[in-house]
Amino acid sequence: MSADAPHDDAIIRLDGVHKSFGTLKVLQGVDLSFYRSHTTVVIGPSGCGKSVMLKHIVGLLHPDRGEVWYEDHRVDKLPETELVDIRTNFGYLFQLGALFDSMTVQQNVCFPLEEHAKMTEAERCDRCAEVLGLVGMSNTQNKFPAELSGGQRKRIALARAIALHPKVILYDEPTTGLDPIRSDTINELIIKLKDELHVSSIVVTHDMTSAYKIADRIVMLYDGHIIADATPDELRNTEEPIVRAFIEGRSDMHQIDGLEAAVD
Repeated sequence: MSADAPHDDAIIRLDGVHKSFGTLKVLQGVDLSFYRSHTTVVIGPSGCGKSVMLKHIVGLLHPDRGEVWYEDHRVDKLPETELVDIRTNFGYLFQLGALFDSMTVQQNVCFPLEEHAKMTEAERCDRCAEVLGLVGMSNTQNKFPAELSGGQRKRIALARAIALHPKVILYDEPTTGLDPIRSDTINELIIKLKDELHVSSIVVTHDMTSAYKIADRIVMLYDGHIIADATPDELRNTEEPIVRAFIEGRSDMHQIDGLEAAVD
């Protein structure tokens, strides 16, 4: 399956990306483009390389073979000094939020501003208040992460991720560990940020309810390859057996073993 690209305006491109860790082949020739102001959801079994792919996009990992591009910059060939500037175009929401427990909400949100933006303290405070308002967490600046619920911590981490006005937001399992209501709050925020900030979003998730709601396009990674690239409606109606088994959450091991043998 292949979803028609909304346009040819790719902001990120992976060309023939291979990555192995020892004898474990994780990515095996991945070709994939991500488009401006669109939300691409990446699904696939645990350990299939989804988070590894995100790390290649921001230069935290480098491919064994292939190329990684952000706009007209070849990310996998940039020295670390130039990667620092490239990364300011990205917001990264980590799976568990990765907030600093010893810092207040304001200190957490302002951390990237202090590191990468030439702003006065007053300007940083104003920006902090602005992004907290965007994620529905106004007036929490003086709280510590331990005083917040899991969903609130995710929203604070999202506020930090957008503090530098990124062009791209990477979400690694944004709804993991949240109940359905708090998960839907995160889904609504992802949609809101795309609509209001016109960011490009790449979302790694196992949550198909979330995927169907937020995605313009859903890509499935399996055995190191892209095996599906479709709109949500197209994916719902697929007859491809591996994709069908995954999106329906079926765990018939005999069937899965047979499918894997067929792929090999």
